[in-house]
Amino acid sequence: MTDHRLPDRSFAAFLFDMDGTIVNSIAAANRIWTRWAERHGLDAAAIIDVLHGVQVAATVRRFATEGMDVAHEAASITAAEVADVDGVVEIAGARAFLESLPSARWAVVTSAPRALAMRRLEAAGLPTPPILVSAEDVRNGKPAPDCFLAAAGALGVPASDCLVWEDAPAGIAAGEAAGASVIVVEATHDGESDPVRLRVRDYRGLTARSEPDGTLRVVESGSPA
Repeated sequence: MTDHRLPDRSFAAFLFDMDGTIVNSIAAANRIWTRWAERHGLDAAAIIDVLHGVQVAATVRRFATEGMDVAHEAASITAAEVADVDGVVEIAGARAFLESLPSARWAVVTSAPRALAMRRLEAAGLPTPPILVSAEDVRNGKPAPDCFLAAAGALGVPASDCLVWEDAPAGIAAGEAAGASVIVVEATHDGESDPVRLRVRDYRGLTARSEPDGTLRVVESGSPA
């Protein structure tokens, strides 16, 4: 049985990060960023260690060599990621969990550009989110709270009444800065269990229960109504 640490309250909406949270795209992302790093004589391992959960341009800018055209390189990396979705799959149980949610109660909030987000969601067989906040939709990317505040606003609920599902430090910080509760999905973080935070390994064994007031509560499958 997965070691779940679930919230003891219900929420107006669930806000899901994408990569590492509902989609496992690590193999594809690492493959593409490694090729980019090697082409520019950069340390691929150092880049891979910090790229997750952060906008592409921000990572390129962080490691840019002198004279590098950041916008061009970011666009090139994104195009490669859109083209290469080999090995992109759902986090276990994510599809069934998302499909069980009322459409007005959830959103996907990602640092990926919209075209890449839609491509990876499709490749993983996940439903199209009713609300998608992507890199183009906010001025400041994670760890700034802008993206989660935007998603909550689009759903018509306060961010403080949302449960953010995240995996990466930048996204966790963004959710907390927005005033939301955060639950950490640990599926792609072997050996990095967080004993303090709310956490799940993946979505197997979980159910989203609708409460009489329309809010959602995360419970173990088979829990009494």
